[in-house]
Amino acid sequence: MTDCNIAIIGAGAMGGAVADGLLRAGVHPSHIALANPHPARLARFTEAGVRTYLDNRNAVGGADLVIFAVKPWILPDVVRELRSDMDYDRQEVTAIVAGVSCKELCDMMKKADGKLPALSVSMPNTAVALGESMTFVVAAHGCPSRAVELFGALGKVMEIPEKQLGAATALASCGIAYAMRYVRAAEEGGVELGFRAADARQIVVETLRGAAALLSRDSAHPEAEIDKVTTPGGLTIRGLNAMEEAGFTASVIAGLKASQPR
Repeated sequence: MTDCNIAIIGAGAMGGAVADGLLRAGVHPSHIALANPHPARLARFTEAGVRTYLDNRNAVGGADLVIFAVKPWILPDVVRELRSDMDYDRQEVTAIVAGVSCKELCDMMKKADGKLPALSVSMPNTAVALGESMTFVVAAHGCPSRAVELFGALGKVMEIPEKQLGAATALASCGIAYAMRYVRAAEEGGVELGFRAADARQIVVETLRGAAALLSRDSAHPEAEIDKVTTPGGLTIRGLNAMEEAGFTASVIAGLKASQPR
């Protein structure tokens, strides 16, 4: 991404996280433009050398990739403001906006002559700030090559059809919150077992890091890894069975189903 100029419209939780991830990945601050109407949201990025603007139009002019990271009810006004000033032959656009379909995005972006840029919907999670996001990209029009390249530098990226986006959001974006809830529950359990809360959290986080590393290997499977630490009549299988009796797997599946957009 070193030669790509990136404009991020919106410096809230997700827009700011993408900007943080780009800086962490070594993208030069001068290649990043960040726009937001609230100066306080921009202050730390200005100090880091990012080009920051209160006016969205000033941010998109030299951009190769424009990222909309705003609330869904704000998006139509933002697009209307910027559409006529954008060069669709040169600029690619991706929207990190929950609940907006590809058709809706195309309808918003379409110029009077029917022209559209290379256009996509992207769904990272908040770990994008650390370069550890699981990001999904859905092509709405043309090839989203710059979006795929950008998010590939900020973690893992998967191109999927639009019909899978709701399920992907539940697994990876909402999934961050679900993983945090497990960590919190395990931390509380650790305190009951006699550890200080901070020590219990460190133990759980490092254990999850190890579990993720094991599953990242080729041909790894969670049940195979579970079998390695469960012995007949042992402690681990007793714990797993107690969790299942309390509805662990059923609760996870129910939560994922409930968090899909309707």
